Amino acid sequence: MAQKSPISTLIELAEKATDEAAKHLGRMIRAHEETENKLNLLIQYRDDYAQRFQDGAAKGLSAAQYGNFMSFIGKLDGAIEGQRQVVADAEHKIQLAKNMWQGSEKKRLSYNTLHHRAQSVQLAKEAKQDQKQTDESAARSYFYKR
Repeated sequence: MAQKSPISTLIELAEKATDEAAKHLGRMIRAHEETENKLNLLIQYRDDYAQRFQDGAAKGLSAAQYGNFMSFIGKLDGAIEGQRQVVADAEHKIQLAKNMWQGSEKKRLSYNTLHHRAQSVQLAKEAKQDQKQTDESAARSYFYKR
């Protein structure tokens, strides 16, 4: 069994790191989508509740009912602001995960470039050796024909 070169090992490790970073980025994107969905649900619920308040106010509300509506709307507004912060945090986590993935991908590409350069150097070296052997063989053949 042929032994792997150190650069091949580095490439494998970089590929694994890149795959893990991509999976992590995907999880962060899904988490962000979930937080946005929750925010949208809260906003929709607040709008529906505000409409119920408007309908109730048109019919006439007692002071206690008015206080209850306003208190609950205030709580909903607080929940919405809290969820907006959660969405912003999720966006920040996406950016961090994207940066991590880009760094891993850059490292992987760098290792591949080094590997290809090393292969090119090795091929050039082998071609030079083959040419030298061909030249020597041709020179010997010419010398012995004389």
